[in-house]
Amino acid sequence: MVRIEKLSKSFGNHIVFQNVNLELNSGKIYGVVGKNGAGKTTLFNCICGLEKYQGSITSSEGKIKDFTGYLPAEPYFFDKITGEEYLYFMCRTRGFKLHDVEDKNIFELPLKQYISTYSTGMKKKIALLGILLQKNDVLILDEPFNGVDIGSNMLIIQIFKELQRLGKTILVSSHIFATLSEICDEIFFLENGEIFQKKGFHEFLELENQLKNDISTSIDKIKKWL
Repeated sequence: MVRIEKLSKSFGNHIVFQNVNLELNSGKIYGVVGKNGAGKTTLFNCICGLEKYQGSITSSEGKIKDFTGYLPAEPYFFDKITGEEYLYFMCRTRGFKLHDVEDKNIFELPLKQYISTYSTGMKKKIALLGILLQKNDVLILDEPFNGVDIGSNMLIIQIFKELQRLGKTILVSSHIFATLSEICDEIFFLENGEIFQKKGFHEFLELENQLKNDISTSIDKIKKWL
């Protein structure tokens, strides 16, 4: 379990979020939604230790970074590294060797090619495959479905469900609300620096209707000048 208490983050005078309290339990999938710039990526960076913050992020299992895999919205790769080399590197960071790499190539990626030649979706898939092969207990995934083809997205959803069955903890952001409502046990709505927690199908619908109302307001404004 990961416990987040009174988590706050600011950039200068700009408050990104404040006094965020969350519990992320084993075998659960949590979604995070919010408008662009709401602070979802910053929240993920804080949990992974990539940003300084105020508050407390703890786990009974030890240092969070030792068992957490993080997929950023735009994965970074070294220059002149092939897909195969990247997967070997990711496993070495967890202290074990990777064997039969082609058998693990679930996305059918060209592992002998440089990752720099990959499309956006392929880069997302090789990064996800890397953290899956690390056998992390916690996965924090920033927009894993973005830029990925439909078939691979369907596979990713099934992978999440299998990870949940194995007792893993998943925290995922996405702008595809229908997907989150399908796979998540709880959804956190980040707005104006605060987290609002939604549980269950009816509350998911309530959140979806709230977002639709926001869209309707924008459409009404657009009608005046289109």
